[in-house]
Amino acid sequence: MTRREILSGFLPGSDFRAFLALQPETILVEVSGTQGSTPREAGTFMLVSARSVWGTIGGGQFEFIAIGNAREMLAGTGGTEMMDIPLGPEIGQCCGGRTQLRFRPVTDTVRDELEKKQEEETERLPEVYVFGAGHVGRALAASLAPLPLSVTVIETRRDELANLPASTKSRLVPMPEALVKDMPAGAALVILTHDHALDFLIAREALARTDFAYVGMIGSATKRATFASWLSREAGGERSWLDRLTLPIGGSAVKDKRPEVIAAVTAAEILTALSAYRNRSSS
Repeated sequence: MTRREILSGFLPGSDFRAFLALQPETILVEVSGTQGSTPREAGTFMLVSARSVWGTIGGGQFEFIAIGNAREMLAGTGGTEMMDIPLGPEIGQCCGGRTQLRFRPVTDTVRDELEKKQEEETERLPEVYVFGAGHVGRALAASLAPLPLSVTVIETRRDELANLPASTKSRLVPMPEALVKDMPAGAALVILTHDHALDFLIAREALARTDFAYVGMIGSATKRATFASWLSREAGGERSWLDRLTLPIGGSAVKDKRPEVIAAVTAAEILTALSAYRNRSSS
């Protein structure tokens, strides 16, 4: 079997349950152990059928070998239940570590294990709240949808919630700022409603807390100055709170105001902030 045949039908973005429904004869390939530098951590898995693959354990020649072994098991022509692969020059990779793999046919019991694993991982996902589902809000929801995040879009306008990604949660509320006090520590908040005054109210509630990983607002230098003045003169806040506010979102390096571009750069900002928060919390 050639490399092209082994890798044909690669399906990295679909839900594994949908994959299993279409591919009942499947091998679970799981990273059971690692030493040194490796592309993925223990617990990472992928699913391999005769023609398709769901997920990835790291790519490259290492994954090519694993897919081939799984398909030999499916075909009954060989394969092994355990592999210990050195990630060095002998297989054309340069990570330098080792990875142990476990191969199992997907039975009802294995499917239940995967379901439980998925539920546990979903419960641990960082929370991201997007206030506003206008052009940039919808673009940001689309950018965040494939990422390991729990995303909720909050709106005051029902019609704006109609075209969100299937995995995105939504809330229709008359006073979005009232939700901030109940959001979990470590969450990321992105404020881009249709109303500057509403943006300010939400941001004031968010910055009154010090335990969010990221608070960002769409706007400009002028909007930042206006908000700073309002915050200290009328809203009972402090100008020092602005040190915890990203405004404008999307940074200044990319001079492009298209919603999709702003969304992509903002998604990177959010991931960076969430990672920094986790590192601070674990140290």
